Amino acid sequence: MSNFEPLSVLTKQQLMTELCERLEDAIFILDSNLRYLSVNASYELMIGYKEAFLVGRPLGIYAAEFLSVEEQSILRDIHHNLDEHGFYELDFSMANRYGQTLDCHISYRRIHIEQGTYHVCMIQDLSSAVKDQKQLAHLLNYDQLTGLPNRKVFLNQTSDILLDSYQEVVVVRLNIDRYRNLSSLLGPEGTNKLIKNFVSGVEALKLKNLRCFSHFGGDDFALLFEYNDANLVRHQLDTLMQMCERPFSLGKNQAADNNIYYHVSIGVSYFPKDDCDVIELLTKAEKALQYVKQHGGDDIRWYDDAIEEDTAGSLQLEAELRLATTAGQFVPHYQPKFSLDTGEITGFEALVRWQHPTRGLLKPIHFIDAILTHKLSFELFSQMAIQIAKQLSIWQQQGFSQHVCINADAAEFSHPEFFAMVSGLLVEHDIAAHQLHIEVTESSLIQRHDNVRKQLNLLKELGICLALDDFGTGYASLSYLQEYPFDFIKIDKSFISNIDTDRTQYAIVKAILDLAVALDMQVVAEGIETVEQRDVLLDMGCENGQGYWFSKPVTADAATKMLMEQHTAK
Repeated sequence: MSNFEPLSVLTKQQLMTELCERLEDAIFILDSNLRYLSVNASYELMIGYKEAFLVGRPLGIYAAEFLSVEEQSILRDIHHNLDEHGFYELDFSMANRYGQTLDCHISYRRIHIEQGTYHVCMIQDLSSAVKDQKQLAHLLNYDQLTGLPNRKVFLNQTSDILLDSYQEVVVVRLNIDRYRNLSSLLGPEGTNKLIKNFVSGVEALKLKNLRCFSHFGGDDFALLFEYNDANLVRHQLDTLMQMCERPFSLGKNQAADNNIYYHVSIGVSYFPKDDCDVIELLTKAEKALQYVKQHGGDDIRWYDDAIEEDTAGSLQLEAELRLATTAGQFVPHYQPKFSLDTGEITGFEALVRWQHPTRGLLKPIHFIDAILTHKLSFELFSQMAIQIAKQLSIWQQQGFSQHVCINADAAEFSHPEFFAMVSGLLVEHDIAAHQLHIEVTESSLIQRHDNVRKQLNLLKELGICLALDDFGTGYASLSYLQEYPFDFIKIDKSFISNIDTDRTQYAIVKAILDLAVALDMQVVAEGIETVEQRDVLLDMGCENGQGYWFSKPVTADAATKMLMEQHTAK
């Protein structure tokens, strides 16, 4: 048998009272007219009023006429539901005595005891849960750095406006030019400051009829306008571009220069001209944006059919180039380098040509930019290097010990397989390292300074000869000669074109030749087209040259024939 003993009525009442006092949920009791009879301690803490103040007062504390319209409506709703159903619950925000707004869930239940009617009410404070939900919603819908709505919100707002608008809806896509370079220069903290400053600048413009300013991440932004005439947005965008002409100051604590100028690329599409679907409008604005970026940036472009044709053409060209790299359609043509004194061939420079299946033989001007854009440089270099190594091996077997120069830029040097591929060719085709010369353009040295230095040193250790191409056309030509292990300097043809009549060109070339002698480097003059140019260079002490006066670039067979004729003439 258990020792259970039922509670007396008095003890039971005391226990219930004590339990109500200790509950974390707020509890209060109202009479039939919804006036306070009793409240527990949790309710006192929540609302900020003591029981002695509340007892006898109506729900809402003050008379109905002193309450807001919204509060009066809630009270009427409570009365109605309790009269009809005897039970009511709702979620609402309640202001307490301290000016705080609490998100609550409250339930009312009508109870009849003997001859009296009472209402027992319970409140749960949902503020922390609601706060978590709001924070989650903010994380899902807004960029945390700028506080701007994200791509999802932008699409939703654009979609809503398209459903209801009788005006023209303009979608603008915007990128900050040189963003990767700026990020590398400024570091994470400086980049965040750059983005925040840009956002503040755009917001300060107070652009008219701007319905949404959105941050998709990084340097990627979108703006949504609504106008009777979409062309009126042009003025707003011009204002934005003018803002970018003002410098952004990083502050004295930053390592970079204090003043940085924004440059932005902008693409625009609008309803109803370009499309009525939100995704299509965004896509077309992005195509216009990419068009601007591909043509140098820092401009505004409105979508039109010409962009679509250009994009289609670009996609077709990319597909053709990728096929060309696998099908061996790129072939080297060889331009001889001659001794200016004897006229003998001293080597060749390999220049790429594209043997297009339908368009015939194409020069680099028709495809080299696309090669860089679609990141096919290493594939092109590899295909050329393989063919050149094979040709050097063939000439060696024929008794011709020649060298061939091949051009390389930063895109090739930065590839992780570059050195292994080049060194592997020497072994595979049994050719000496000095037979393969690599020419480097000054632009390559500017773009990837450290990586290029490492690769050039490795090539030099292997025994490959190195040439600095287009010498004198860059900003730091002399410093490159000091920093890198070049064997040859190639004087750019822009200094040769009028050397027989132009004193300035003559003086520049003479200085380069004297410098090369001092640094124990050889010189090759490019672009020699007349006998007069050849004679002046020879008198100045230049030993080697190339140009159309000697020979245009020719096929491997034609180059072999030239070598045979030279050998026979000896």
